[in-house]
Amino acid sequence: MKNNKSHKIILFDGVCNLCNSSIQFIIKHDKIDMYRFAALQSDIGKRLATERNISTTEVDSIILIEPGIAYYIKSTAALKIGKTFGGIWSLLVIFEWVPEGFRNTIYDFIARNRYKWYGKKESCMIPTPELKSKFLD
Repeated sequence: MKNNKSHKIILFDGVCNLCNSSIQFIIKHDKIDMYRFAALQSDIGKRLATERNISTTEVDSIILIEPGIAYYIKSTAALKIGKTFGGIWSLLVIFEWVPEGFRNTIYDFIARNRYKWYGKKESCMIPTPELKSKFLD
């Protein structure tokens, strides 16, 4: 793994079409090169989750890891990522006022149905050569 101590790391479901589309969206809007990515199914993804005592059977869609030991899961991770895009995306802060339990109930409903609604790949996405530096190996 390259030294990414200054980058935030996003762990995602590498076979989920919704998750892969979300990662492409984040890359497009990550104007200051803040994020690095790894699939939860990859060795590095499993190791980073295990180091933080995160069960990937309970959290199998998105994890945001800040430099150091801080991390966020589910709706909180999604909101924190979205807010970093600036502009209109900064308005996502209002959803942090919604109780996390309620936000995660909606998030979990979408996560449970993501394969049915958006489909699933046979294997994790392989980044293009231009994007390879953004993915941890």
